Amino acid sequence: MRETTSEGYLRIGLIATDPLRIIGLQTMFSESGTEVIALSMPGALDASGVSLILIDAGCTDHLFELLATFRRRRPRLRLIVIGVQEDHQYIQRVIGAGAKGYLTHTAKESEFRLAIQIVQDDSVWAPRKVLARLLESSAADTASAAMESAPKFTEREGQVLRLLVAGSPNREIASALGIDAVTVKAHVGRIMRKVGVANRIALTVETLNRNLLEK
Repeated sequence: MRETTSEGYLRIGLIATDPLRIIGLQTMFSESGTEVIALSMPGALDASGVSLILIDAGCTDHLFELLATFRRRRPRLRLIVIGVQEDHQYIQRVIGAGAKGYLTHTAKESEFRLAIQIVQDDSVWAPRKVLARLLESSAADTASAAMESAPKFTEREGQVLRLLVAGSPNREIASALGIDAVTVKAHVGRIMRKVGVANRIALTVETLNRNLLEK
């Protein structure tokens, strides 16, 4: 079962024990057609029909063990951690453990919505400095040939890349350019091959670090 329907309805899971946190997040999304389902641990995950889960870091003393369990048993689930810490090393560790995103408890509703859209597009939501460090740690995966010279993009690829770097998810890119999301995904795939990276995280950071949009 998909977490979205053709009408844009969204269903996401929530692992939290604080009643106020649960009610707050459910209320935040209630008017937008998004259903937040509180899941117990281990809970009724199989019956929930979600593929994206918010995890309140404060609900467990074993966050990284929990992330490792999801990564091992449910590798296709997209996980976003909500926490109080803003330390870049901690957030990098959370992402490295398998989370697709990290938000602080003080994040605005707009940040939650954008993070969810980005994660649904199989990218990662985190502070830019954290993404840069993740890129550095996986630099060996970057094709050395692509680093020798700046790739050449078509006009449309340049438009897609500029919006992607600005943080727009596929749906917003498609709407802005008057094309469908499938076409956007195809463009992103070609751009990643030209740059020599394996994912959208590395693509964003490489574009900024190498000023590829200025060449």
